Amino acid sequence: MNLYEIIGVIFSLIGAAFLFLGGLGIYRMPDVYNRLQAGTKATTLGAMSLILGIGIIKMEDSWTWIVKAIIIIVFIAISNPISSHALSRAMYHSRKFPFIKSTDKNMDAYREVFEKQEKEKEDKK
Repeated sequence: MNLYEIIGVIFSLIGAAFLFLGGLGIYRMPDVYNRLQAGTKATTLGAMSLILGIGIIKMEDSWTWIVKAIIIIVFIAISNPISSHALSRAMYHSRKFPFIKSTDKNMDAYREVFEKQEKEKEDKK
């Protein structure tokens, strides 16, 4: 094994570990928002590491592999947080509120804004 393969395998194993932890987080978390947090953070880093590892392993054959891998990594770094935000916002607007153990209403800072927006919509009708 040469140096490219060793470094690539290390990145691939790191990526696989983070993807596993992301899947475990999705399975174990109590509500949609926590699942999105666990899934997005871990799988973003996991997918980026795995793709970079594959790009490094194949870099010995052709340098175009690493360029393609970096382009995919940039796309993942941009699209994963945006899609996670869109999903969480859609869940909130469909009245799937976060799971909060305490009765403290201040835990959900967005609820006041959401209720104000809903009231303004009703007033316009």
